[in-house]
Amino acid sequence: MTRAERVAMIDRGHADLSVRRQCALLGLARSGVYRPPAAPDREELALMRWIDEQYLATPFYGSRRMTAELRLADRQVNRKRVQRLMRLIGLEALGPKPKTSRPSAQHRIYPYLLRGLAIDRPNQVWAADITYIPMARGFLYLVMVMDWYSRYVLAWRLSNTMDTSFCLDALENALRKGRPEIFNTDQGAQFTSMAFTDKLEAAGVRISMDGRGRWLDNVFIERLWRSLKYEEVHLKAYANGLEARIGIGQWVRFYNERRLHQTLGYKTPAAVWAAEGSPVDLPLCLDDAVASPTTPQGQQQQNVINL
Repeated sequence: MTRAERVAMIDRGHADLSVRRQCALLGLARSGVYRPPAAPDREELALMRWIDEQYLATPFYGSRRMTAELRLADRQVNRKRVQRLMRLIGLEALGPKPKTSRPSAQHRIYPYLLRGLAIDRPNQVWAADITYIPMARGFLYLVMVMDWYSRYVLAWRLSNTMDTSFCLDALENALRKGRPEIFNTDQGAQFTSMAFTDKLEAAGVRISMDGRGRWLDNVFIERLWRSLKYEEVHLKAYANGLEARIGIGQWVRFYNERRLHQTLGYKTPAAVWAAEGSPVDLPLCLDDAVASPTTPQGQQQQNVINL
């Protein structure tokens, strides 16, 4: 487990364990936890935004090809810097990873339950994921909880750190609106934390987790990020967190209540989610979850149902 993942497991409001004790158990220095990280400079922020935009166009690019693209654009950077920035904003190429079937010893691995499953009703499957939101000075992390069948965004939260609390807050808000049969996430430290999984198990929800490096396992929320960034985030330069919160909130309302989806029979996600049990022309079947995630985007569009 990386240091970033261990830091993300720190719960500052834990009733029984102090931050000092948690640092000792996780093998972390308290000074590194308490000291706020240095803000990235303007050059790094510009590089991070460029990498994020390039990733949307070529999600199968790893650090080598990202570095080559930067050098073609006369940006003299080395690969180690690109690797560090991609880790910081949570990006990795869509290719298969070595030893991806080896489970982590630090947390329980839940099976992937959606392969071959026909998603034919609201609240059958929910999903959650985290993405990076660039701003004029700095960046934020965004988590969203979405209903797969209707594409309805049930809850979202912004945070300046990759901790568990803002993901848990979004989950609790979503659970006030209903209960899914299955909840699918990746294997990030926020979603594998006991606080997160215990909340789902207490609600009687079955937990499903993607295979490592398996972008296609959580395909619909990845398409949601693409829509959000092309239609909102990269069209604006948020000056601060307040502008980001307002802008994303307005887009989510538009997406839920006004944006028509072809695969939903030109209905809005809110209308389909509210009419629980109402039929849609073609039920979603995830048989293509076994397909290779390394296919170039032009070919992927044949297998991926657009938002």
